[in-house]
Amino acid sequence: MNDMISIYKPDELSMDLFYSILKLRADVFIAEQRSCCPDIDGRDLDAGTVHLVVAEDGKVLSTVRIMDIDSCAPRIGRVATAAEARGRGLAGELTQRAVDLCAPDAQIQLSAQTQLEGWYGKFGFQRSGEDCDDDGIMHLPMIRAGQGIPA
Repeated sequence: MNDMISIYKPDELSMDLFYSILKLRADVFIAEQRSCCPDIDGRDLDAGTVHLVVAEDGKVLSTVRIMDIDSCAPRIGRVATAAEARGRGLAGELTQRAVDLCAPDAQIQLSAQTQLEGWYGKFGFQRSGEDCDDDGIMHLPMIRAGQGIPA
C-alpha cells in the first residue's frame, strides 16, 4: 500500500489537492465529529510542514500532516480518513510512513483522541500527560521517543 502514499511539501500542493485535503478534514472533524475548533490553523503551508495523502480516482481518502518535520520534535496531526475508506488500514499506513519520515532521534509528538491511545501505541507512542477536553472531544498528549532516547 505504500506505493499509494503521496508526500507533498506546501509548494507542491495544487489548489485542487489542497482543497480536497481540507474538505476531507472538514468532513471528518467538523461535520462528523462536530468540532467547532477551526481546522485551518495557518500551519498547513509552513515550510516545515509535509502532507501525506492516499487518493484514488482523484479523491483524497486519507491524509496526515507532519509539522516541523526537520526538527527534533516534529508533530503528527490531522489524521483523517473518509468514512467510506475506513477499515482498509490507510490511516495506519500513513501514520507509519509519517513516523518513518521523521529523523530517527526525533521525539515525535501528537495529540490523540483518548479512544485511540492504544492504536497510536502500536506505532511506539506513549502517553505524555493528562487527558484534556479539546472542543468537546477528549484528547491526550503522546510522544514517541527517538532511538536511543528513553521514553
